[in-house]
Amino acid sequence: MPAQGCLAANDWICGEYLRSRGQELIDATVQHVWITAASVAIGLLVAFPLALLARARPSFAAPVLGLTTLLYTIPSLAMFSLLLPLFGLSAALVITGLVLYSLTILVRNIMAGLAAVPEEAREAALGMGYGRGRLLWEVELPLALPALMAGLRIATVSTVALTTVGSIVGRGGLGNLIADALQSFFKAQVLTASVLCVLLAVVADLLLLGVQRLLTPWTRIRGTRDIHDTRDVRDTSTSHGGGPGQSGGGSGGTSDDSARPGTARTGTARVGSVGATAGPAGATKAGG
Repeated sequence: MPAQGCLAANDWICGEYLRSRGQELIDATVQHVWITAASVAIGLLVAFPLALLARARPSFAAPVLGLTTLLYTIPSLAMFSLLLPLFGLSAALVITGLVLYSLTILVRNIMAGLAAVPEEAREAALGMGYGRGRLLWEVELPLALPALMAGLRIATVSTVALTTVGSIVGRGGLGNLIADALQSFFKAQVLTASVLCVLLAVVADLLLLGVQRLLTPWTRIRGTRDIHDTRDVRDTSTSHGGGPGQSGGGSGGTSDDSARPGTARTGTARVGSVGATAGPAGATKAGG
């Protein structure tokens, strides 16, 4: 009985709302997801050739980046009004607007990722007989994936939020529920739809992060290697270093020995022992 009273009391948190409007929430969430996924996918397909064009012809870089930035600054209401004669009140209207908004993020990150590829990697691939197409797909794109995936994650989260604006034409997914609830100040519906939007953004970001980790396993290996190298340096410092009063001590101990007469032979022995220890590693590196 108290749960049924929460609808009449217009509470923010209401279990009865979830039970009675569950199918409505599912339908709105499904619409929100497919509009977002379609917009990001089409945006990526459009942004990729634009980024390649801007990189191949530097004179086009400024116009491409300027145009995509200009599109991003257009208010959503004005954007949908401009596209209305072409698409009418349909989902294509919302998807086209979201695609245009995603371009500035995707194009910039694709270009940044490709620009960060080491020139040595390109020269090595060309020296092995790679053509331009194979170089792009097998060398440059894999190395550019971290920056590309970062842009894709930002564009996806941004699109999840912007999809709600499609409620002005009745194609906003969860935004439709929020817009309808605001007119009557239906608290439970406003809160539930808003929380679902946030959850969609978080889940989408985590999924893309997982995909990024699967596609770039070398970043995890490099991170683990860096951690091990840091630990080795600390262990080496601990074993060779010590307090000022210890034999074989740190910089303070060395300066004491050099300041006292009769200790030059000891200092030489220490240097020799360290050199002997480091010798094989240096020899190995030089031989390699």
